Amino acid sequence: MGNGPMHSADSNTLAPRSETDSIALIVIILIVSLFFLWGVANNLNDILIKQFKKAFELSDFQAGLVQSAFYMGYFVLAIPASICMRKFGYKAALLVGLCLYAAGAFLFYPAAAAHDYSLFLGALFIIASGLAFLETSANPLITVLGPTSGAAWRLNLAQSFNPLGSITGVLIGQHFILSGIEHQPSVLAAMTATARQAYYASESAAVQVPYLVIGSIVLAWAVLIAIVRFPAIANVRTDQKSGGFDVRHLAHNRIYVLSVVAQFFYVGAQIGMWSFLIRYAQSTVPGTPEKSAATFLTFSLVLFMIGRFTGTALMRYIAPERLLIIFGAINICLVAISVVHPGQMGIYALVSASFFMSVMFPTIFAVGLRGLGDEDRKLGSSFLVMSIIGGAVLTAVMGAVSDFAGIHHAMVVPILSFAVVVIFALCAQQSGSNR
Repeated sequence: MGNGPMHSADSNTLAPRSETDSIALIVIILIVSLFFLWGVANNLNDILIKQFKKAFELSDFQAGLVQSAFYMGYFVLAIPASICMRKFGYKAALLVGLCLYAAGAFLFYPAAAAHDYSLFLGALFIIASGLAFLETSANPLITVLGPTSGAAWRLNLAQSFNPLGSITGVLIGQHFILSGIEHQPSVLAAMTATARQAYYASESAAVQVPYLVIGSIVLAWAVLIAIVRFPAIANVRTDQKSGGFDVRHLAHNRIYVLSVVAQFFYVGAQIGMWSFLIRYAQSTVPGTPEKSAATFLTFSLVLFMIGRFTGTALMRYIAPERLLIIFGAINICLVAISVVHPGQMGIYALVSASFFMSVMFPTIFAVGLRGLGDEDRKLGSSFLVMSIIGGAVLTAVMGAVSDFAGIHHAMVVPILSFAVVVIFALCAQQSGSNR
């Protein structure tokens, strides 16, 4: 892959050569659809932060715990996902992930009935646990379904469908969860205790039906995965001859280690920016309705999706590391504008940054796994998924900064994060040029 142009993609880049075209196509569609499904869950959180802030009277830091609970699930379950994948193969890990995802979604119903924020956080943790299994297995599986030279291109293409799920998640939240009813503190204080509790309960209950539908769809998808015959590589077990994990190869691979660090900061920047975009819009442009503010998030995700497809096309001519450097540097400048010029200009800058974030996750993932053997790839994938904990840590940090100094100052955190991504890309580019 190096610094030269990518090889031209063909059907063999996507489909396993040992399968018939029709079977291969069905398998690829099923796997790519998983990227859509976890995009729905990821970006519904951005709506939930706003919704729970109303329903439970939360501070920015407390609302940020939505992402903390969610991405803690990734951190805790990534290694178990890798163990499952090693012992039973990629397909088994996908099935476990889908079942956990569905279970967490179904738990939203009793959590809303009890109007208990901690139960919601628990349900989000279970959903994220399922996504840890899905991402730990689906990402590396895509990289091995074809020539190694096209791994980054192939993963970027598959990840291009993730924003479609993200957009769907935001639209579900915008139209079926957000009520548009926003009472000022003075109005809430003037209500009777019964009326106030009825309002909170109503806002909490708004999540029940959407998550029941999502859980049902995810469960149906698990059935499809179970009955469809997958390529042999999806069932390969690599743990028969190995007594446990050996991280020495990974620990001595400088680019891999840096990829884990870069992924931590990138995910933290992405999740933090999207989580607080509605808050930023309403805070820096007073009077902005929540549904209008949510539209900015939708625009961000549309640009993110366009950026994925654009970046995938550019990678046929520009090395992934070089593209990462360019996009990272642009985002440092855009997010800096949101700090210096809060308001409409800052909103537009944050929305635009989503286009350039688009290639970062899959490119860091693919470059980090490049050159690894099958067992190291499975173990390495789990650590890269664990690094998604950055979404929990840095979103909470941004919430704390926002409570202390204002939401626009919290955007300094993503600026520093994109700088780490650029440093990783520079190191990966230098390593490639030395091979």
